[in-house]
Amino acid sequence: MTPERAEELLEAAGRTRILVVGDLMLDRYVSGSVDRISPEAPVPIVRVEEEWDALGGAGNVAANVRALGATCALVGCAAEDEAGFILRAELEAVGVATDAVVVSHDRPTTVKTRVMSRRSQIARLDREVEADVGPETAARLCGAVAELAAICDAIIIQDYNKGVLVPAVIESVLTAARVHGVPCVVDPKRRNFFAYAGATVFKPNAKELGDATGNVVRADDPEWMEAIRAKLDCAYLFLTLGEHGVAWVGRDASLARVPTVARSVYDVSGAGDTVTAVVATVLAAGGSVAEAAVLANHAAAVEVGKVGVATVTAQEIRDHLWSAMLEPSGHIRHSPHVHHEEAGR
Repeated sequence: MTPERAEELLEAAGRTRILVVGDLMLDRYVSGSVDRISPEAPVPIVRVEEEWDALGGAGNVAANVRALGATCALVGCAAEDEAGFILRAELEAVGVATDAVVVSHDRPTTVKTRVMSRRSQIARLDREVEADVGPETAARLCGAVAELAAICDAIIIQDYNKGVLVPAVIESVLTAARVHGVPCVVDPKRRNFFAYAGATVFKPNAKELGDATGNVVRADDPEWMEAIRAKLDCAYLFLTLGEHGVAWVGRDASLARVPTVARSVYDVSGAGDTVTAVVATVLAAGGSVAEAAVLANHAAAVEVGKVGVATVTAQEIRDHLWSAMLEPSGHIRHSPHVHHEEAGR
């Protein structure tokens, strides 16, 4: 990845239109200092100093798409409660339209409250209903997908097992991507793991893939990776490996790896959302999966250096890519190596 090619892709990504479909949630943070343990129970007492709200789930993916400069449409559910109003306001603040956010009357808006102290998370409280949405809500979601997919360059499915991605909605997205000839990037969870046949990029992390298949993940084994890709029936199996970078295999059965480029890791929350957003926008811009992997890897390195769920801008990716190419002496070195292997070798 040369700086010139990275610039070309990031410029083009900023002109793309991305549709995000999935589970919306509000991330709430309570931060403070801890200097003693409660006399009532063996738990820390947090002296609250700051509180704030942020977009989570599919909303955070949409925010990351917007941070890259792309236009983003969003399909999901939220209730008409306080958290739902805050969620819609946060989306509109980053330039994501809320017209296709369907009102859910039988469940609250999902809220995840993280209690923080000294940049570390010490507790999390979840307010949610995980049951599938009903047929009427699903029909409205499918209608929104059909309308918006016609004007998008790529589609993201962001699954958090919160009930939005029922079979009818999943099928509507995959069908729309096929009909309009646009890439579909899936970030899965366990409940619907094998329901995304036909996706362009299927992007689990190692734990998700291991839990779903019941196997020890063998990211360096081309034949094992190809067998899983074929079972999932996706064009590319794109596996995120945390501190070990990413690995992917395509229909040609060749396996590729990109090592991590992160220098400091404060909080991994939301890193997967950032990777999903970058992969989809780069593909929409005409980039290859290998190019998307390199840029997403740099974006993830920036994101994990921030506290909490955060977005990464195109300029931050540029800066990180350039700094990674410079030796301490100031001389340019090669960008992160993409290593390829083929099944049977």
